[in-house]
Amino acid sequence: MPSILLTAPAGEPLSLAEAKAFLRVEHNDDDATITALIAGARLQIEALTRRALMTQTWRVTRDVWPASGVLPLLPAPLRALIAVRVHDAEGNAQALDLQGFGLDRVAAPAVLAFARGALPPPGRKAGGIEIDIEAGYGAAADVPEPLRHAIRLLVAHWYENRALISASGEVASVPASVLALIAPWRVVSL
Repeated sequence: MPSILLTAPAGEPLSLAEAKAFLRVEHNDDDATITALIAGARLQIEALTRRALMTQTWRVTRDVWPASGVLPLLPAPLRALIAVRVHDAEGNAQALDLQGFGLDRVAAPAVLAFARGALPPPGRKAGGIEIDIEAGYGAAADVPEPLRHAIRLLVAHWYENRALISASGEVASVPASVLALIAPWRVVSL
């Protein structure tokens, strides 16, 4: 189930000023570094939890409609179903009526339900179904505080350990405190 980011978030869940206050950094020399660490920490937390923290749009692609009549949608939380398209053998997209779908936005992952056999089959073998969604909690103030704090802790860890590299050349792992903080927010596959 490949997902493609269509529109990145307009901002970050943690401002530069908030991060600098948490790090107790009073100079501006590292502003670019801290800003990059905030974005990297958000991306890391989103990848580990399979959640979009800030509002963003995604395209989920499928090769076929599931026989079960339900399709899980990630990342969570789902804010809105924007479009569903099926491509024919020539690559032409047919937009489907969104009223024909049931949507459980509360579930994580969200579930798109449809009547089996009621939808046109894709004519393209790969990625013949495209589902555009809006995901995320909203603005920075809407992001749950434990996830914002996980970003703070990860930014601090990376800022203090910029030279910490493992033998394989990769950045040191995510601290156990961050993993424990985000554990209740993880979306697991069924």
